Amino acid sequence: MSFFLVRLLRVRPHRHALFFIGGVVGCVLAGGAVFSATQHIPVARGWYWALETATTVGYGDVTPANASGRIVASLVMLTTIPMLAAAFALLTGSAVANGVRRIMQIGARFPEGSYRVVYGMHPAIPVVLEELEHVGDAVVLVADVDPSTVPAHVHVVRGDPTAEEAIRSGRPEGAAHILIAADDDGDVLVSAVLVRQEAPDVPITALVGSRRLIRALRDIGVTQVLSPDDLVGHTVAKGLEAPHAGELLTHLVRGEEHRLVEHVVESGAEPRRLSEVRGARRGLILGVVQRGGVSLGVAEDPEVGPGDILLVVEPNGTAHHRGTRGAAPAADSAG
Repeated sequence: MSFFLVRLLRVRPHRHALFFIGGVVGCVLAGGAVFSATQHIPVARGWYWALETATTVGYGDVTPANASGRIVASLVMLTTIPMLAAAFALLTGSAVANGVRRIMQIGARFPEGSYRVVYGMHPAIPVVLEELEHVGDAVVLVADVDPSTVPAHVHVVRGDPTAEEAIRSGRPEGAAHILIAADDDGDVLVSAVLVRQEAPDVPITALVGSRRLIRALRDIGVTQVLSPDDLVGHTVAKGLEAPHAGELLTHLVRGEEHRLVEHVVESGAEPRRLSEVRGARRGLILGVVQRGGVSLGVAEDPEVGPGDILLVVEPNGTAHHRGTRGAAPAADSAG
């Protein structure tokens, strides 16, 4: 029984539905033209009658007046009505099958190449998944959620993100980046410990509500700890200080004509001041990451050298390489 269910859910009926719809259109055009000739009415009126008959509306304002018209009407009814019903049945069955396939994860394959893993659910996760879809990143979500409620591009591993088996199922060791989030900060800490054991070299970002956990998470190798409440609070505060600051920050992270990327200064590059690098390369350089900290180059003008990471706003369509493992997305010169 399972074999036949799987085969049924893998059927792609859209091509057959289009075939039936095309047949209906052909029968309506041909039947309407023949009907108009036999009843001596305008062809447009004949097509109207054929469409009325095919959809079983049957207003009765146009009816066959002779034997030839009744023969045409019978042929139109016997061909168009079953074909139209079959087309709707195929499309409806396809929608149901897609929903069942998502729930049962039939045919779901783990992403190939670079992917990012998200452990747990949090009110911010749907937005994160949407943004990752927008930039074309493959995403694996490990959480106890209904797969049908998650965007189609996300590969769902249904399970408890604080359990070792679920952690391994997400294959964190091969991920480019890992995000850990949950409504309970204790669950975030447990997941982070287990993930770090499985993937000691992969960069991890954690979302927490308590600042007391930040140090504990960093002690086990979590590279970035964020508090959604703090981010929202600071954004609102900046919006009060400068009326357009909040709008600017929102546009920076949500603007569709640009994207935020990281570039690693290549090993052979000559050290230069951040202000010089800003004037020498395309895009808006927001700052530089050095020794784990971020400098905007406002209070000081740091020297940028090999191994440093430039945070750049680039127009969409600019060629670049995405990050893998703990490295930044691409090697780049300071100039």
